[in-house]
Amino acid sequence: MAPHILDDEDPDRLYTITRGRSRVDDRQLDLVTLVVAKAEATPGMQSEYVKILRLCFAPTSVVEISAELRLPVSVARILVSDLLRDDLVTVRHPSTGRAQLQLPDVAFLKKVLVGLQNI
Repeated sequence: MAPHILDDEDPDRLYTITRGRSRVDDRQLDLVTLVVAKAEATPGMQSEYVKILRLCFAPTSVVEISAELRLPVSVARILVSDLLRDDLVTVRHPSTGRAQLQLPDVAFLKKVLVGLQNI
């Protein structure tokens, strides 16, 4: 079996990146949560934060962030939660947008259909 890319990752580096944290309290950050940057990186910002902000110019999932940064998903979740706390990104679950959509009234759709048939 081929070694996993992250198997050679230095645990001290991961500890440093996350400032010793191993979990994130925010339950809304799962693998498919979409992240969008609200601000640009600032000078002196940790390099992983800079990469996430640049990557998330368009909606990007947490798992994609993890893959692009070549970091474990747990570390990516911690970094995204930091950016969320600092109001530098917004997050939403992909199904949230669709769940809020309401279908038009059936009577209205029938009127539209009749109108189209009369054209």
